[in-house]
Amino acid sequence: MKVVVSLILAFAAIASASIIAEGLTDLRTGDRYVTVKGVAEREVNADVALWPIRFVATGSTLEEAQTKAGRSRDAIMAFLKLQAIEQDAVELQRLDVTDSRANAYQPNQVEQKFIIHQTLMVRTADIDKIRQAAQGVSELVDSGVVLSSDYGQSGPTYLFTGLNDIKPEMIAEATSAAREAANQFAKDANAELGGLRRANQGVFQILARDQAPGIMEGQQPMKTVRVVSTVQYYLR
Repeated sequence: MKVVVSLILAFAAIASASIIAEGLTDLRTGDRYVTVKGVAEREVNADVALWPIRFVATGSTLEEAQTKAGRSRDAIMAFLKLQAIEQDAVELQRLDVTDSRANAYQPNQVEQKFIIHQTLMVRTADIDKIRQAAQGVSELVDSGVVLSSDYGQSGPTYLFTGLNDIKPEMIAEATSAAREAANQFAKDANAELGGLRRANQGVFQILARDQAPGIMEGQQPMKTVRVVSTVQYYLR
């Protein structure tokens, strides 16, 4: 009986050792992988331009300030018409009227003055017209329009809205570049590339084509779209 028990225990020990060994082999194989990155870049043109034209008009009475604001508004519309920008592309977005005497921190002897801030927003897909018009904005100043940048960045902002159209091709390019890098790594390591372990698409970035200090992406009509995919492959 003792002999039988001993044989059973021996076989159990051998089986357990075999199972543990197979598990360790699988573990070592599972731990062998390489992490690579694939980059895809593409130059694109902006397809929408936004140009907020902000101006200020003042007067000792509200009527006087309104009259000056009307003249400035007419001068801006005439300027845009000369640049072949349709009136439908322009809309009033902001109108602020301030009575300087209503400011509690102003001394009582300050002369009453009304200040009108107004913003005309130009939105168009014709990028070239906006670029040309922005170059001649000094003509508005010459005509008596007092431009303002109190409410944000002055000048046009250029947008690219076609990202979804190029995403699939760029993801494929980035993934292909990652696999090429993984194949080269496996070759250098005297290994074979296995299946996919994990993949991370990464975040799409829209960058200024010409990157320099102080240059914002929105200021440039030409942009660079970039995506970095991170991929892990098993090695065998």
